[in-house]
Amino acid sequence: MKKAAAVGVVAALSLAAAGCGAGSGSDKSTVTLWMYPVIGDQAKSQAFWGKVEKDFEAANPAIDVKLDLQPWEGRQEKVTTALVSRKGFDLVVLGPDQIPQYVRQGTVEAVDDVVAADKAAYLPNALTSLTTDGKLYGVPIYQTITAPIYNKKLFAEAGVDKAPQTLAELKAAAPKLAAKQVAVLDYPGKPEVSLNQSFYPILWANGGSVFAPDGKSVAFNSQEGIASLQLLLDLKAAGGLPGNAASKGNDIEGGALAAGKTAMYHAGSAAQADQLVGAIGAENVGIGLPLEGAKRVAFGIPGALVLAKHSEKKEAAKKLAGYLASPAVSAELAKESGFFPARTDVTVPGQTESSKEFAKSLQYLYPGDTHPKARQVMGVIGPHIQAALLGKEDAKTALDAAAKEAAELLGSGG
Repeated sequence: MKKAAAVGVVAALSLAAAGCGAGSGSDKSTVTLWMYPVIGDQAKSQAFWGKVEKDFEAANPAIDVKLDLQPWEGRQEKVTTALVSRKGFDLVVLGPDQIPQYVRQGTVEAVDDVVAADKAAYLPNALTSLTTDGKLYGVPIYQTITAPIYNKKLFAEAGVDKAPQTLAELKAAAPKLAAKQVAVLDYPGKPEVSLNQSFYPILWANGGSVFAPDGKSVAFNSQEGIASLQLLLDLKAAGGLPGNAASKGNDIEGGALAAGKTAMYHAGSAAQADQLVGAIGAENVGIGLPLEGAKRVAFGIPGALVLAKHSEKKEAAKKLAGYLASPAVSAELAKESGFFPARTDVTVPGQTESSKEFAKSLQYLYPGDTHPKARQVMGVIGPHIQAALLGKEDAKTALDAAAKEAAELLGSGG
């Protein structure tokens, strides 16, 4: 997700209730919502959510909304603390990889009834990714998506007619770009970069997965996983990765892609595409479909409203969640945030051409392998991929070592 420039600053649009569900008057139900900088511009964010609060309360005079804009930083820890201590919010925005652990803890409430009437209008994968044990635990209000972004000029100068559409074409183009002192892939190998935006899209495209179907073991060190990491090592050997790939992030502004030193990033966002346009000009920027291996996979996650089990105002909270997920509000949120609606019956006003190109990848949407320990396992894999990129481990050794550590993690029960 995008981070606001003012990360770390909590901007409250209205004073948060001292205790979750505490009303401002005996005749009102107070609903506290923790929202995050989905809209990157702080002023626009406050204006948008202020209007949402005002309009909803006008239509629902018996409900008082307390909307707190929280920072992304420290979100996991703060949300966990709030749920365990049974105070802080009624609704909170989470991603699908965070929800299973709270379902297991019994601290969140199913919300199937909120989307029941419009279920067919939602992106199927958005709802599937928010479903655990057959129940829906999140109401999606926006959707992210990634796609390849590239420098058309660099490919043309290297004699490559079009940017790679497949993993095989990516590998074939590497030496041609390298002859021009350009790395074909702007790969971010820094462990702090989410593998959802680096290694996993290649793994998924090759038909691999992070976890076994039963979730009790990992599967990323399969033949598909080893082939995926080997592809990166082959690209490196051919001059197809930047020299600092093992330690670089995925920043566009001030990065190698904007500087013309790399030709494409395989998991870019619409906001990053706009940044690249600002750096090299719209005429030089291309947006493609996800790179195809055994299949095409575009990583993207829904931002969903999750209802706390301890909420004393569940019906009022569900009414607010339904309102935020409505077509009208979803359309305006997509317009202001640069993300996408999580439903198919929404037209985004003033949608840019680049956003329309990204929207084409929604049909390949995959939210990743949801698991209660997905983030912890990601933290185990990243350093070993980095070690392989540094030449300290080969592909099989790196992933087998990571799999051994991950197996211990899954067996810990913690």
